[in-house]
Amino acid sequence: MSLGPQDRKSPEGSGRHGGGRRRGGSTTERPRRRRRALRWSATVLAVVILGTAGAGYLYYQHLNANIRKGQRSSADDSKAYKTPANAAGQTPMNILLIGSDSRNTPEDLKLGGHRQSVGAPPLADVQMLIHLSADRKSAAMVSIPRDTRVHIPECKDPKTGKRYPETNDIINVTLARGGAGCTLATWENLTGVYIDHWMMIDFAGVVNMADAIGGVEVCVKQNVWDHPTPAQPGGSGLKLKAGTRKIYHEQALQWLRTRHAWGSDLMRARAQHMYLNSMVRTLKHQNVFTDSGRLMDLAEAATKSLQVSEEIGSVKKLYDLAMELKSVPTNRITSMTMPHIEDPQNSEHVVPDPANAEKVWEMLRDDVPFDKNGKPSATKQIASKTPAAKSPSTDPGRLGVLVRNATQTSTEAAVGGRANDISQVLAQKGYTRATADTSGTLSEESTLVQYPSADLQGDAQAVAKALGIPMSSVKQSTDVSGVTVVVGTDWRTGAGYPKQTKPKAGDMPGNTDSINGADTSTCMDVYKPYQW
Repeated sequence: MSLGPQDRKSPEGSGRHGGGRRRGGSTTERPRRRRRALRWSATVLAVVILGTAGAGYLYYQHLNANIRKGQRSSADDSKAYKTPANAAGQTPMNILLIGSDSRNTPEDLKLGGHRQSVGAPPLADVQMLIHLSADRKSAAMVSIPRDTRVHIPECKDPKTGKRYPETNDIINVTLARGGAGCTLATWENLTGVYIDHWMMIDFAGVVNMADAIGGVEVCVKQNVWDHPTPAQPGGSGLKLKAGTRKIYHEQALQWLRTRHAWGSDLMRARAQHMYLNSMVRTLKHQNVFTDSGRLMDLAEAATKSLQVSEEIGSVKKLYDLAMELKSVPTNRITSMTMPHIEDPQNSEHVVPDPANAEKVWEMLRDDVPFDKNGKPSATKQIASKTPAAKSPSTDPGRLGVLVRNATQTSTEAAVGGRANDISQVLAQKGYTRATADTSGTLSEESTLVQYPSADLQGDAQAVAKALGIPMSSVKQSTDVSGVTVVVGTDWRTGAGYPKQTKPKAGDMPGNTDSINGADTSTCMDVYKPYQW
């Protein structure tokens, strides 16, 4: 409302009340000043926001620059199986976690190893596959002992271009034969499981991560000191009193490296699983987003500690991945070690237990939960994994079929004459041009029927049907020139393919030494010579 002339000329304007107007201003001045104040506040706020955003952007770029990246796979070809999406369009995720024993930085050397190791190619002493189910309601962590003898495919070092021929050796040398990508390719070759990403951490990284989350709780039943003995030199140096303890810094690394005090590599894997389960529980209970200092410590430690495959090499992608992992309830997380037996070629090494290891790989490929704590999924996999049936392109009597003997296992020689036996079975069913491959024996855990191009898919399916082989085992492959039956280690005897039973949730082999993520009662037994 405007003021009249009398109001503007009032003698009160020059008196005490006029002084009040100078302090508070007229009613027309107040809106102007308020507008100026609001404009000023908005300007200051904008500067603050932009300044903070700029600092945040720079810090985000700093974290991204911390991350070291590498090629996902060092092998040219992979026959790994990608699990189809469920009805909701979700697919499982598989991440290979690798612990490197590199001593090629001052920090790593200070934490373990000898100076003679500086400059030497690192070994993958810890290898663990993290499987996140398609519905993100369960997870599994599967370790392979470092001294497991496996077939290692041909790998190419992405940095030098050097090619390493395929070989048969213990799995921890894969890191020196083409980097983490070769370790991933070896896992895919062994398990048939498609692995989406790898993540690698070194000695210093383990220490930094343990400190960043405020320590990790572990438990031992007796006082432990992993020190050199007359019978066994070396040792991690871990020294703890019995009971539940929170370990930090170098002790965290010592815990993960300890082997002698637990009695074996199998028990070392158990201790590593206990540590990771405890770390997961700790992170799930912490609300780092309300603690900026802790959040920044974690971000720094994680980005500096990890080397990752290039497709997840950004802060955002790692954050999204962490959130997916964090969503899994702890009682739906199962950690275990690959079923294995003594290597007949070297008693200090192990090889996969053929039947039981294959059962574990099948559960991973088919996304079957390792625990029984979940409800039946409402999202079945789309229709079926079975390829659509196609009509054969030619009569059985005119189709050339090659049969290969792949019944050799890591512990048993191939069954002699197996390819010839199955080719005769095919001849009795009308495939008179079926022949046995005499070029040598192979090793394949599951029997396959392979074909080179789409026009022969129907013929390959017909061959599989004649032998009783499931349609899910009919695969297109560039390794064959015609329809080929690869008789695997799952079919070492008999004329008919043995009926396969699909594993159910929680139906794991007994020799996996599994631990549930919610189990806080597990404690490590200490081997007598290392008790104090």
